[in-house]
Amino acid sequence: MNASNTSTHFLGIPKLPVRYGSLVMPLLLSVLMTCIVSLISTLKSIGMSPQLTSQWLGAWGISWLIAFPVLLLLLPVVRKATSALVRAA
Repeated sequence: MNASNTSTHFLGIPKLPVRYGSLVMPLLLSVLMTCIVSLISTLKSIGMSPQLTSQWLGAWGISWLIAFPVLLLLLPVVRKATSALVRAA
């Protein structure tokens, strides 16, 4: 694989243009956070039962459907709050 191909592909998939970064970052963050939180919550609720996977995936799907749009809406507010609390370099 040459250097120009690594700058335009990741795992053989073409990279998205930079303008999609503001959607990709919250998408990945919401997938990872809801995955972890819903797994912990499901484990606490039903324990290591045979239904764990199906219950967890159901909880994860619902929580992600809510979390991703909320994250998109709140991200500008969080950025403003962060800049108010953090000194500029």
